[in-house]
Amino acid sequence: MAKKTKMRQDTQVLTQGFDPRLSVGSARPAVFRSSTYVFSTPEAAERAFDVASGRAEAEPDERIELIYSRINHPNAEIFEDQIVPLETGATGAVVFNSGMAAIMTALMANLQPGDAVVYTVPLYGGTQKLMEDFLPAWGVRTVPVVAGDRLAMERAIAATEKLKVVFLESPANPTLVMSDIRAAAAAAGDALLLVDNTFLGPVFQHPLALGADIVLYSATKYLGGFSDVIGGVALAADPAHVKLLRGYRILFGNILPPDECWILDSRLPTVKLRMNRQSKNAQRIAEGLDGHPALTHVYYPTLFTDPEQQRVYAAQCDFPGGMLSIELKGGKPAAFEFLRRLKIGRNAVSLGGVETLVCHPKSTTHSGLSQEACRVAGISDGLVRLSIGIEDWRDLLADFEQALES
Repeated sequence: MAKKTKMRQDTQVLTQGFDPRLSVGSARPAVFRSSTYVFSTPEAAERAFDVASGRAEAEPDERIELIYSRINHPNAEIFEDQIVPLETGATGAVVFNSGMAAIMTALMANLQPGDAVVYTVPLYGGTQKLMEDFLPAWGVRTVPVVAGDRLAMERAIAATEKLKVVFLESPANPTLVMSDIRAAAAAAGDALLLVDNTFLGPVFQHPLALGADIVLYSATKYLGGFSDVIGGVALAADPAHVKLLRGYRILFGNILPPDECWILDSRLPTVKLRMNRQSKNAQRIAEGLDGHPALTHVYYPTLFTDPEQQRVYAAQCDFPGGMLSIELKGGKPAAFEFLRRLKIGRNAVSLGGVETLVCHPKSTTHSGLSQEACRVAGISDGLVRLSIGIEDWRDLLADFEQALES
């Protein structure tokens, strides 16, 4: 008898979580645009509500009937099942209508007024504003720690009373500074460790395997890959965290609609292919620009000179990824002129698409931060963030060089 072997990720993402018999034999999932669903029996309706509300647990392999698309729908279920194999250590996923919705729901599900959060800076600008403005106004104390400072993170965790959440973004947006996920997990104790893994995951970094409790994504970025859909995802190793997030998603009504779930699901089989090409392109470009006379610094994992950053990168990342940042000597005027002269790279926010996108964080994605917050985080007037696409790297490098030369 042939030995049964576990399928690998690339196979699971195309075979898990979709039954063609439920889609009239369609080889790939269809779009189910429906607001409500017909129950087979009154008992099935009662059971569905009991499970959705948390009053009962679904049995293994039990098929719970659908209720209403704010609660769940077929395309959400299919996407959630098929992304799990890509995230090492995950047992379940919850899809949201944006990355910020995923982050906000994960925080609200695990915090109450009087609790505290320790978080790294910089973060994506929207997340950092959430930490600096919204949560304190709601009664949650937030304690910032500069990304990459492991000892400061451990001291902050130990000194913070009523600590419930530790929040990391590694690599940091837009400075690419890495935080030690395993060390943060060890220091966090009973507090939950949440990691925004948008820059490197789920292909090049696996926070759940390093001890994180919940990993978060803006699915708009590499998971979507074509700059045409907004979405967010949270994945966890503990099914209890998945259940809690789904309950709050029902309450908040921020599930991703069917069409967007269908689009994201169709992109999952190519995530690794796209990210591998983008990472190879970015590494060649970063190393090609390193030492350019118009630049003071190129921020990219293979160019780290700090021994601690080199150690963290080697310990928790498989490849360096498709993001890099450059520091122009002439500050904001030079950065703006560089953006103005690009011919291939497009001056736009967001990242992770097949096309190369370039932006000036201090005047766009992080413009809501104070001057002091930018200074502490290392976001200067001359910093430009590059999301490298799948174009030929030689054309991109030539485009960046001509923009810098002029």
